Amino acid sequence: MTAADVRESDPGDGRTPTPGASRVPARPAASPLPPLAPEPGVVTPEWAEVVEHFREGLIVCDADGVVRHLSPAAQRLIPELLPGVVPAVAGVTALAALTADQPVEFPHHGRRLRVRQVPLSRARRCWYVEDVTESVSRADALLAERARSAFLAVVGEKLGNPLHPDRAAAAVVRLAVPTVADVAVLVLAPRAGRARWWRASRVDGEAPAVDAGSLPAAALPAAIGEGLAGVEPHALDWLVEQAVEAGWLPGRDAAALSARVVPLPGRDAPAGVLLVARGAARWYDDADVDLLRAFAARGGAALTTAVLYRDQAEVADTLQASLLPVEPAEAAGVQWGTAYRPAQAGLRIGGDFYGSHRLADGGSVFFLGDVSGKGVEAAVFTGQLRQCLQALHRVETQPGRLLRLLNGALLETTQAHGQGRFATMVLGVVRAHGDGSLSLTMAGGGHLPPLVLRASGEIEVVPLTGMLIGVVPDPRVGEVTVRLAPGETCLLYSDGVTEARGGRRGDEQFGSERLLNALAGCHRMPAPALAERIEQVTCDWLGHGDHDDIAVLALRATGGPARPIRHLHAVPGPARSGTQPEGTEA
Repeated sequence: MTAADVRESDPGDGRTPTPGASRVPARPAASPLPPLAPEPGVVTPEWAEVVEHFREGLIVCDADGVVRHLSPAAQRLIPELLPGVVPAVAGVTALAALTADQPVEFPHHGRRLRVRQVPLSRARRCWYVEDVTESVSRADALLAERARSAFLAVVGEKLGNPLHPDRAAAAVVRLAVPTVADVAVLVLAPRAGRARWWRASRVDGEAPAVDAGSLPAAALPAAIGEGLAGVEPHALDWLVEQAVEAGWLPGRDAAALSARVVPLPGRDAPAGVLLVARGAARWYDDADVDLLRAFAARGGAALTTAVLYRDQAEVADTLQASLLPVEPAEAAGVQWGTAYRPAQAGLRIGGDFYGSHRLADGGSVFFLGDVSGKGVEAAVFTGQLRQCLQALHRVETQPGRLLRLLNGALLETTQAHGQGRFATMVLGVVRAHGDGSLSLTMAGGGHLPPLVLRASGEIEVVPLTGMLIGVVPDPRVGEVTVRLAPGETCLLYSDGVTEARGGRRGDEQFGSERLLNALAGCHRMPAPALAERIEQVTCDWLGHGDHDDIAVLALRATGGPARPIRHLHAVPGPARSGTQPEGTEA
């Protein structure tokens, strides 16, 4: 090897120059420059001494492919290669297959080597050999960590949506396959002596299929019981056998699987346990177990949130159900019809209310009212008002006096809680007579006057007045008695009907006049159909705009025992009268 070869070889900085014979000078030289004279007293080092300190190992072969020189670094990396030996004969076949196009990596004696070839003059060539084991390991570890981080980010995003325990559990096992398992089984903490489980499995690269079931708590595998107790099982030999016995690994060879069990953290105790299994060739190492634990932590948080949301939803549903208006109790000779639409449909509750209570003499106390405000606070106040009526009607049945008792009770409640709320209300007592007619004695507390639909088609506005309930200690309460012949109806409604804003511009109130027009010709309608019609025409007027709570209560004299009627009758043209019954003030 000559000095020219050394000059034309790679100095170890990553560049790959071409042989000097192929160089094209940038510009023609008039005459060659004389060589530099060596400085006095300076000894030029031999090239072999220089390459010994290269970061890469250097192997130089002649035109026949016989090794002529190895640097110490190359001897350490490929000890079987010696001067005078052909690399293929020495068993290093990777060198013989190299070209000058690009570097090649290959494993050798437990290390990973990167080799690049550089052609030299006279058909000779040299190889630069570098140990890249550590750098490749670092790159692989970085890529693996990025993949784990990306997987956990997707898991966090997907598990942030389900707010039901069943959907959350199904999402957990679906996400586990195939990244961390070929089969994933999630077992929730037992409730009422049984434990529910979800399983996701993949066969032949297809999308994971999810199924579910339940087991008696006593039949759970021992490893699952340990996990539910918050302990990660350490005896791994029996995990697959226990999963097979539980029926979670159908059609799979237990001897060819490896498995792990990790608890899913909850608030006070684990929310469940995750069992994962995959081929024994993909054994769960420490990095895999760390990924499983991070995945289980996210799954446990999602399940805990879903369970908490479910519990709160159950409580909210129970409370809302207790605050919803109760359908009137059946009464002899009376057919009831109701309609209710809260201002906030998502809550299902509001500030309007209606109902009835039976009396010992066969009559019934009925009422419809509206409290100030909307939403939950108004619904709570209506609940308090209904509870007061539930108790007070047992000691007083005369409508005027009962309404005054209710006024005093509400004043005490609002003053005690500093609410400052009030209500409007119509409260009455209905009694049936032998001829099939009904007598209605009604007391008014600042509410809209009832309407009576006579058998002739006339519509009467009942002259019922009075003051708000829950404002002053001794309010003025109006009282009136109305008699309904068989087939006649009395209609009570809240201001959500008359004050509904809509029309072409969206700001015009529905009003009493349109209500009367809507009722014209409806005197033959059963009470339920009449109440539904009022709700429907009001909502049609509103369109999709906001509105107040809407409540409707209809009483129809059936002329006999109460019976439900589900027919809707076609109605003819309008007919209305302003005749009003006589009223008195209690």
